[in-house]
Amino acid sequence: MAEHYFEGTPTSDDRRRDVTTHIWDQDVTFTTSSGVFSQDGLDKATAVLLRNSAPPVGGTVLDLGCGWGPIACSLARSADAVWAVDTNERALELTRLNAERLGVTVHACLPDDVPADLVFDEIWSNPPIRIGKQALHDLLLRWLPRLAPGGSARLVVGKNLGADSLQRWLGEQGWPTERVDSEKGFRILLVRRAIAP
Repeated sequence: MAEHYFEGTPTSDDRRRDVTTHIWDQDVTFTTSSGVFSQDGLDKATAVLLRNSAPPVGGTVLDLGCGWGPIACSLARSADAVWAVDTNERALELTRLNAERLGVTVHACLPDDVPADLVFDEIWSNPPIRIGKQALHDLLLRWLPRLAPGGSARLVVGKNLGADSLQRWLGEQGWPTERVDSEKGFRILLVRRAIAP
């Protein structure tokens, strides 16, 4: 049976390679490997998210489902602190490696290793839609409450993977969500936390 990128410990051979991509006016080289999401390079959804979003100015930011770290490492160039979480230990190892290689600081860890009292000014994510609807809902309802008052989350989701229904569902859960951009079949959803409950 094929291995999924969201499995905790990939059993496939750790076959590493370098990929170069253009993010925020800079060519950046990352190391990827088998057994992680988008091992052959920057995936289309993440590219759309980064191309249509301005980097943060300061603040504490979370990359939810970081993979090999293209979002986290890019955010770390301008944010005050970046946390990157994933359930795939190989992905976390690659994120740490890429951050060190690029000379930025990223706290890459398993979800349960994030300090319980830590809140985020922004969450960025190409969420793992293929884990299933209920698991995805549970994931978002776990992390969105960690936004600071006035904070926001930027999610990129394919239209054909349920972006519009996810937007409606988030609103129904008390998380006002708007589509702020759309490109190549992907929606960028901005989820806001109210300044006062």
